[in-house]
This record gives sequence, C-alpha cells and structure tokens, in this order.
Amino acid sequence: MQLNLFLLLAVALFCIGIYGLITSRNAVRVLMSIELMLNAVNINLLAFSNYLDGQSIRGQVFAVFIITVAAAEAAVGLAIILSIYRNRDTVDMEKFNVLKW
Repeated sequence: MQLNLFLLLAVALFCIGIYGLITSRNAVRVLMSIELMLNAVNINLLAFSNYLDGQSIRGQVFAVFIITVAAAEAAVGLAIILSIYRNRDTVDMEKFNVLKW
C-alpha cells in the first residue's frame, strides 16, 4: 500500500483525538482521545519505517515503547479518575477543583 493512505489515516485519527481532547468534558473521553493521538503517531512510525527501510524494525520498536507508555498512562490516569470520582461523585472536567484550597 502507499504511504499516503497511512498518513491520511494517521491524520484523521490525530484530528479526531484533538477534537475529543478540546471539546470533551468527561475525563474518560479525554484519556481515550489521548490514546487515539498516540495510535496515530504509531501508524506514522510504522508507515515511515516501512517506507524508508523495509528491512529495519526501528519504527516497530518505537511503536512498542509508545504502546507501553500509553498503557502506563492509561492505568495511572484511570486510577486518578477513580480516586476523584470517589471523592467528588463526578468525572466532569469542569468540576475538578481538587487542588484548590
């Protein structure tokens, strides 16, 4: 397949992630939007790795590292959201004033 198709898919995923990040008030949706953006970056890495040098696996190695970091980010983010939900009974981003005195 052509590189252009992979790049268009990655751009579409990244734009959906940015839109969800900007417009969402729900914290779980914000985490899902960040995951979409990271997956778009992974698609770019894999596409360019295959396009530039099909024998090397550098892009795949970076993608595995990004997936690992994304899994850790999701676990920590969900733990924080659950902690806030237990204290505030909401996951609305506008009502997160936990750090205020």
